[in-house]
Amino acid sequence: MNILIFGPNGSGKGTQGAIIQDKYNIAHIESGAIFRQNIGGGTELGKKAKEYIDRGDLVPDDITIPMILDRLKEDDCKKGWLLDGFPRNKVQAETLAKALSDENIKLDYVIEIVLPRDVAKIRITGRRLCENDNNHPNHIAFDAIKPVEKDGELVCRVCGGKLSVRADDQDDEAIDKRHDIYYDENTGTMAAVNYFKGLGGDTRVISVDGSPSIGEVTDAILKELK
Repeated sequence: MNILIFGPNGSGKGTQGAIIQDKYNIAHIESGAIFRQNIGGGTELGKKAKEYIDRGDLVPDDITIPMILDRLKEDDCKKGWLLDGFPRNKVQAETLAKALSDENIKLDYVIEIVLPRDVAKIRITGRRLCENDNNHPNHIAFDAIKPVEKDGELVCRVCGGKLSVRADDQDDEAIDKRHDIYYDENTGTMAAVNYFKGLGGDTRVISVDGSPSIGEVTDAILKELK
């Protein structure tokens, strides 16, 4: 089972991806990790990517997509994979779809977690990160996943680990910039989602409401995955 997952920052995409990975025993591939792996490992693609990054430029798709394809061909992806964080725009979606087709790699599902922009922003500013696992849900604004208090401090409700706040989660400008890219239906990430909706063929697009509880969102996704 090969899957792309989409959702704005604050939608719980990482949490749902980890649940799907565990249930179906597939590889959870994050685009950022692919860059770190190639650059840290000194691969030829990694060296090329580093040149762009060091200049503060975006790494072009003709370097990024071969990195992704190489990762999807590794042994841990033979049972399937879930790709998170790519594509981020329509051009990347078109290029990735063609590359997968050329390599005879089937894309079975595209999962879209739908969440209004204002709700996504609230979720970002109130979330807290566990030192042991960033996918442990902790949020100061939602009773169901509020951190617990221990010795006068809030700690992870799942494991009791220390909690921290990402600096850019409290930066309105940074949040708005990320969401500007995601919610752009002309060229941004939503344009990529819509591209896959119109692609047809054997790829099935699943759109679920990201507003309910984590468990309810999970149930809605798993109901559609066959």
